[in-house]
Amino acid sequence: MLAITGASGAPYGVRLLEALAAADVPVWLIVSGHGFRLLEAECGIGDLEALKKGTGGHWDSVRYFPDDDRGALPASGSQRTRGMVICPCSMGTISAISQGTSRSLVERAADVALKERRTLVLVPRETPYSTIHLENMLRLTRAGAVVLPASPGFYGSGAAATAQQLVDFVAGKVLDVIGVRHSLLRRWTGGGAHTSVG
Repeated sequence: MLAITGASGAPYGVRLLEALAAADVPVWLIVSGHGFRLLEAECGIGDLEALKKGTGGHWDSVRYFPDDDRGALPASGSQRTRGMVICPCSMGTISAISQGTSRSLVERAADVALKERRTLVLVPRETPYSTIHLENMLRLTRAGAVVLPASPGFYGSGAAATAQQLVDFVAGKVLDVIGVRHSLLRRWTGGGAHTSVG
């Protein structure tokens, strides 16, 4: 399951969705209202059809659920899933999940992932973090979530890194956590060397 919320960093979510769709990994997709606003502002993606086109158009394995449908399949723990990624994940979403408020399908699905002891990966991009942000992320880490900040590494491409390489690095780290093979980033091998992944 993949959710896109209103934190800056829409290219990370788009690239992740593109990689999952290309790998034919079944994806339940939820985009919050602020997530769609962010997609428009940062990627020029104004609606679901544009998102499909912007991720290669290969959505045989992608199923979309509106964020305001709290009775949809992702809201139930009886539905078997591999877990959930929220990328990017706003601090408002992190706060709601850490408090268990479940005001939307994104938040309820995350709550389900935690209670069912499934993988939950949160990709915040906010900077700097306030004490409240850090406490909420610590609370979620203790509850079993993986907090994976959108902090790209430069060792694969150095100072000449393109924006796409930095996006790919973060998307690749998320794919690593959820166990999906990819070739988006170059792995550190020590001594300044690196190797591509396959």
